Amino acid sequence: MSDPQIKGWCPGALRPMMSGDGLVVRIKPFGGRLRRAQADGIASLAAAHGNGLLDLSSRANIQIRGVTPDRHEALIEGLGHMGLVDATADIESRRNIMVMPFWQPGDDTELLAGALAEAVAADDAPDLPGKFGFAIDTGRMPVLQNGSADIRLETDAGGGLILVADGATVGKPVTLETATTEALALARWFADRRGPHTRMARLLAADPARPGGHFVPRQIQEYVPKPGHTPNGSLVGLAFGAMQTETLSTLAKHGGLRLTPWRLLLVESARALPDIADVITDPDDPLLRITACTGPPRCAQGLAPTRALGRTLAPHLGPEQSLHISGCTKGCAHPRPAPLTLTATPDGYDLIENGTAADAPVRTGLTPDDLKDLI
Repeated sequence: MSDPQIKGWCPGALRPMMSGDGLVVRIKPFGGRLRRAQADGIASLAAAHGNGLLDLSSRANIQIRGVTPDRHEALIEGLGHMGLVDATADIESRRNIMVMPFWQPGDDTELLAGALAEAVAADDAPDLPGKFGFAIDTGRMPVLQNGSADIRLETDAGGGLILVADGATVGKPVTLETATTEALALARWFADRRGPHTRMARLLAADPARPGGHFVPRQIQEYVPKPGHTPNGSLVGLAFGAMQTETLSTLAKHGGLRLTPWRLLLVESARALPDIADVITDPDDPLLRITACTGPPRCAQGLAPTRALGRTLAPHLGPEQSLHISGCTKGCAHPRPAPLTLTATPDGYDLIENGTAADAPVRTGLTPDDLKDLI
């Protein structure tokens, strides 16, 4: 069996990625938010130019699936009319910015998101690997520390703004006025030193050098994301982050949408939501504790079913258990270690404990029936 192909970059809208069901077109909403009209428009475009399926990514983006090459240009034209594409594919690839969803209009989070998006679009922005990204996590307590990012803006215990290199336990004090400049300087520091490393945490683990001025202790994330009401609206879930176009269109009728890396959507100002097919509002639903990639046939590299297996195993999960199911060793849906991971192989599923999809298994060649008794 050949190893799965690792492309080293994520799809975009202007630079989509071919999958087993057609092109995957990833939309990166500016500021992590979709207006009602934008969300409804994405649903309409996905129905017209894709296969009607949408995914929420672990980087707080939304993906249109099943786009054929001959429909891509028309799709981009439609997205452009809604202000959802960048000027160039290079700018799009650099604009990997996660935004914590619990901001208020006009606050520091919104201002920093706009300033950072403008900075990475500049001609002199540093050349960074395709998966390198930023997180603006400037609430009272951090909520994005488990999300994929390399440079982070957080608040310290005293409420001050700090710049953090992912993998470090301390950050550098910055201000609203200096944060963007300092974030780009840290990105250049990484670009100058990175060698073969494509992520900040891996560089810091391998290189004893540290950027200067980083000494303020970080706060440790305590937030556990789950459906429910917040001061900003209602958080709702989607099994495996997947939905039909009709689901997105219906959600858009209830408010603007803020995307999260937890495969949850925040519906602005919503205090109560009617029953919507495929939308999870029960915080104890075990499907929320299963992460699974799309698997075959939609992914050509997937070796066995993933999401169907997840639905089969969900009733067998303990109340505190979480599970990652990967169609191959790449582990795209959850690159970090998980308490339990199932990796598909030509001979069944491998079971990995406290590791990634590529780590050594404790059991191999398992069937779905075997797994019901093991998790």
